Amino acid sequence: MSKTLLITGCSSGIGYHCALGMKERGWHVIASCRKQSDVDRLRAGGIDSVLIDYADESTIQSGFDAAMVLTGGKLDALFNNGAYAIPGMAEDLPTNALRAIFESNFFGWHALTLLALGVMRQQGGGRIIQNSSILGFVTLPARAAYNSTKFAIEGLSDTMRVELHGSGIHISLIEPGPVTSKIRENSIPHYEKWIKPRAANSVWAGLYRNKLEPRLYNGGEDKFELGPESVLKRLIHACESPRPKPRYYVTTPTYLMGFLKRILPARGLDWVLRKAS
Repeated sequence: MSKTLLITGCSSGIGYHCALGMKERGWHVIASCRKQSDVDRLRAGGIDSVLIDYADESTIQSGFDAAMVLTGGKLDALFNNGAYAIPGMAEDLPTNALRAIFESNFFGWHALTLLALGVMRQQGGGRIIQNSSILGFVTLPARAAYNSTKFAIEGLSDTMRVELHGSGIHISLIEPGPVTSKIRENSIPHYEKWIKPRAANSVWAGLYRNKLEPRLYNGGEDKFELGPESVLKRLIHACESPRPKPRYYVTTPTYLMGFLKRILPARGLDWVLRKAS
């Protein structure tokens, strides 16, 4: 019988590529999306798909239940992947914006993880893989909301890894740097809702006008950017290795920042991050 894997955030980018790649390896993949139109598109393409919107807890339960019907009640691995960003400086970020992004990027992940853990406890094992970020252990300016949710995911995942030792349930973090996806494009509505109304009167108005908005609206490839297959490679190891790693670095910047974080004092690392931004 095929091993079963539930992946969230599969409408495009990392989630979509990983769903295809793991299906090709013989896994029974359940790919979730937050829009029904994307669910229908994946189903039409031959991929089992369910509706899960992290911001709507009722869909987390109903989507998970639907996934368990498709797998016969079995779940070997969960890949929490879906997330979004709100570009903007911390002092321009309304508290309600933080509440909203934590609902999707953190609380929703935890709610789904608890459901998966219930099944994995009964099975006697399983894998929880969290798609974190380089921004889960270092920060960059104008990314306060996203940074915060990823730091929170790292803390929660590290705690669970310690607590679940010996249970047969393994917790792994994947920490990509720049990887091809639609996260910048998808962040535009959130920027326009929460930050843009404040941007013109902000002390950071010049930064928004001259740097952030041109980058946001005009796009462009990041230096050192890799394709989503780079994440798939780590997901395969996290799902299939008898000894999955606690952390998987992806892209040169992640390796570099991981090294610098170990050797530099806080002010030295701050200097590097200011220059990198």
